[in-house]
Amino acid sequence: MPAARQSSTEQLQRTPAPREEGPPVRPAKPAQPPGDAVNPLIGRIPVLDVRPLVDCGRRPAKSAVGETFQITATVFREGHDAVAANVVLRDPGGRPGPWTPMRELAPGTDRWGADVTADSEGRWTYSVEAWSDPLATWRHHAGIKIPAGIDTALVFAEGAELYERAAAGVPKKAGREAVLAAADGLRDKDRPDRERLEAALAPDALAALARHPLRELVTASPPLPLQVERTRALFGSWYEFFPRSEGARVKRGRVVSGTFRTAAQRLPAVAAMGFDVVYLPPVHPIGTTFRKGPNNTLDAGRHDVGVPWAIGSAEGGHDAIHPDLGTLEDFDEFVRCARDLRMEVALDFALQCSPDHPWVTEHPEWFHHRADGTIAYAENPPKKYQDIYPIAFDRDMKGLVEETLRVLRHWMAHGVRIFRVDNPHTKPVVFWEKVIGEINRTDPDVVFLAEAFTRPAMMHTLAAIGFQQSYTYFTWRNTKQELTEYLTELSGEAAACMRPNFFVNTPDILHAYLQEGGRPAFEARAVLAATLSPTWGMYAGYELCENTPLRPGSEEYLDSEKYQLRPRDWESAEREGRSIAPLVTTLNRIRRRNPAMQQLRNLRFHHADNDSVIVYSKRTGSNTVLVVVNLDPHHTQEATVSFDMPELGLDWHETVPVRDELTGETYHWGRANYVRLEPGVTPAHIVVLRPSPPTGGSPTS
Repeated sequence: MPAARQSSTEQLQRTPAPREEGPPVRPAKPAQPPGDAVNPLIGRIPVLDVRPLVDCGRRPAKSAVGETFQITATVFREGHDAVAANVVLRDPGGRPGPWTPMRELAPGTDRWGADVTADSEGRWTYSVEAWSDPLATWRHHAGIKIPAGIDTALVFAEGAELYERAAAGVPKKAGREAVLAAADGLRDKDRPDRERLEAALAPDALAALARHPLRELVTASPPLPLQVERTRALFGSWYEFFPRSEGARVKRGRVVSGTFRTAAQRLPAVAAMGFDVVYLPPVHPIGTTFRKGPNNTLDAGRHDVGVPWAIGSAEGGHDAIHPDLGTLEDFDEFVRCARDLRMEVALDFALQCSPDHPWVTEHPEWFHHRADGTIAYAENPPKKYQDIYPIAFDRDMKGLVEETLRVLRHWMAHGVRIFRVDNPHTKPVVFWEKVIGEINRTDPDVVFLAEAFTRPAMMHTLAAIGFQQSYTYFTWRNTKQELTEYLTELSGEAAACMRPNFFVNTPDILHAYLQEGGRPAFEARAVLAATLSPTWGMYAGYELCENTPLRPGSEEYLDSEKYQLRPRDWESAEREGRSIAPLVTTLNRIRRRNPAMQQLRNLRFHHADNDSVIVYSKRTGSNTVLVVVNLDPHHTQEATVSFDMPELGLDWHETVPVRDELTGETYHWGRANYVRLEPGVTPAHIVVLRPSPPTGGSPTS
């Protein structure tokens, strides 16, 4: 039986929303700068609290090519007339992009938003235009007055006049005739009132006006800066290893260092796991004065190799290669091998020196001298770094900036476009602003990762002044509440400037969760890192579930690779099934195949009636991924998970087929579903919604 035809009033209440993007509309002039009564602080249509906003608009918000993010603003006006708004993106050349309509995010809040995407690198701007919408106002009044017989003739006449005015702004090829036909229908007194109203709601006329609306009292916010960077600044999988350990061998009773050439033999296995970036700790000469021995002992032997972060010796400083690793030509070949495997090389940049670094004698003003004339070594009580001198910046900031730029550009010339910066929070913020600003001015593709496990204010400021990525507190967020709260923060307003890189471990950090949880803990944390953040990383040995601490209560590894060579038998581990490399490979494959996994701001959490089970989703266009993880590495956990179906682009009553990307199994899931996750067997469900209609079956896993 056909559905009953909607009344004109019902149609008015269901006027279709503007299309997400349409042809360009002539942007309004930016709002006047602050002034007096002639140039008031607020526009004719108030446009307030435009976001994202970084440092009150003094610094650019960040995006990456192809990243979709939301621009919001508070928009309202006096009285009861309708308002509307749109976003204007301008590319680095100042050209406005497609006109993007905004929608009121929640009725009655006056908060409007629109999703936008920039398609090229460079410095963009964005602004919000608000305007009076006389056609929406008329439709609202007509929907009330015409059925009630109030001022009917006047209402029709006013509507026809508005449609005729609007038609003048609609190109002929874009539906002008349809809008004029609507005006003619409103003026046709031979038609019943209901049909005259319906003429105003003709779909082709409404579609034309959605693309080319009649805008009055247009008010534009001041433009705000947007820095659009290359995709790798947002999305990537990192693998860290020490070149000196790869290919290390025992010779005459002692372990001999590996080289860049032996390390290159490890690259195919790293690429096979799906990693995009190979990150190397410092590869420079290591000092001998106060050299540390195994497990951070102070009595290093003649053959102990020292800490790579104690940079500098008679063989050179930050622009030199450690002789044990080979030559600069060997490094170039390593970079080429990685590139041939579609990976980039990231290099550690640690702005500190061993007592033997050439800078110590060539630039004594770059160091802090104590009252007895000695140079103070680095400390982070109770930790002491007797083999490292920190830099003192304030006596020659200009000279340090120039030397840092020289060193960075040296490695850039040898194929390095990513730098992991060691402890940037112990150096002046203004120093990094100068350095990164100058590098990115000439080479905007260079990415800097801040290794800053410190206070939030410093971490966010480092991101705001230029660092493209940052380490985070992810390692120490292990419960459902901790993860939910922290990821809600990172994927919310913080994402306008700070991009997280979720390393599951580092040479410095072996969390108690991994020490105590065994292989299931390593599997769960890998799933979380790889699916919560578009960028994640792991340090070599994680896939072997290395979890022995230096001592109880310590996050340091026993026999840490920071102090000694540590060759690993990768082949035996794979053969004996001791490696979780197959899981890591699957995770990286899922990330590459699903665009939703390559975004940060699309993260949404869902409900599970068990605190040991966490549920979240990511959705980009038609691609939706659901993740359910057991946070308990010791026990099987069962739960009923409940999805916010509209967040998944579904109706509340729908049941859809989903495919588990970890097992290949297909289920039918609806609003509520039972799950059972067993550590070591099924650490998680990672399911992708399939576009085909449901065919029945059990809604459980």
